[in-house]
Amino acid sequence: MRRLPTVRELEKIKRPGRFAIGHGGYLQISQWLTRSWVFRYVRDGKARHVGMGSTDYVTLQEAREKAIEYRRLLARGGDPLGEKHGTKLERQRAVARSKTFKDIALEYIDAHQGEWRGDASRKQWTSSLERFVFPKIGTVPIADVGVTDILAVLDPIARKVPETARRVKHRLAKILDWAHSRDLRGNDNPARRPNLLPKHKRSKNHFAALPYVALPQFMAELRKLPHLSARALELLILTAARPKEIVGARWSEMDLGAGMWTIPPDRMKGGRRHRVPLCSDAISLLAALPRVNDFVFSGRFNSHMHVDGDGTEVKRKAREKRFYRAVTTAQHLNLIGVRVEPSGRTLVWLSSAEANAYPESHSEET
Repeated sequence: MRRLPTVRELEKIKRPGRFAIGHGGYLQISQWLTRSWVFRYVRDGKARHVGMGSTDYVTLQEAREKAIEYRRLLARGGDPLGEKHGTKLERQRAVARSKTFKDIALEYIDAHQGEWRGDASRKQWTSSLERFVFPKIGTVPIADVGVTDILAVLDPIARKVPETARRVKHRLAKILDWAHSRDLRGNDNPARRPNLLPKHKRSKNHFAALPYVALPQFMAELRKLPHLSARALELLILTAARPKEIVGARWSEMDLGAGMWTIPPDRMKGGRRHRVPLCSDAISLLAALPRVNDFVFSGRFNSHMHVDGDGTEVKRKAREKRFYRAVTTAQHLNLIGVRVEPSGRTLVWLSSAEANAYPESHSEET
């Protein structure tokens, strides 16, 4: 019978290499002189190696016993490396499936926020989940989320704010689909089942808008205002651009000689370059503006102009000039407005007569 090396004999070896310990097991010394145990075998004509641990934590006797166990597995037709990987994968799956809905939701946001334009979408997702979802089902394991959990989230919202319930339902469905694609739950998505939300009749009341016959008077009043924000609103009307495109406009995008404003893809909602013809009034307006930096409507800190977050100052100035903030999230082409950051509300400017006829407070849950 072949004599096997002892612990003392192996300790004396100080050079890199593999040294047999019996039964297919080896002491492996790396080029950095770290020491570990490996099991070597041949499968389908190829040599394979299975790690058995560091010599700091696994004794020589334990390494030999593990090598014998692998030999027996090979005799039964098994594959030591495949079994080790399979066991590791099962452990990983068990850990993954133990994750909560909140864990997966935050992972989803982190994975997809690069696809969203700007930071607003991430804030909206996070805010709605923290407000409506996490308190109800945040600690529920992702694999166990069912219809009861979804209804516990949606029912209270649907009774008060149907549109918010619809958006939250959509986000729940997206997160659960993503979890299924990663084998963290079954293919049943309870958030996609029909009739989860009651049907609501859509309001037929249109947003208030400035009558086009009143536009010349409005423009005349607007041009009397010395503020930079007034010039931004005037350019918005003349170009029918989005408020965010207006306040972020750059001189490098303007060709006043050709009468063309070219907005690059990264500033467009659709992600495509957009060319805006400039009328003579728009060209005159831009030519009269001071050039502080590359931003057409320059604000503080060498950035573009911002409107105060809650619109208080804008509302005050509007009332002084006999115009009034009437509605929120209005259609830009039907309304004359300026977007307020970061609330995402649209300021609509009405004549005093229309303002008096419109409710003092009007808001929409987003």
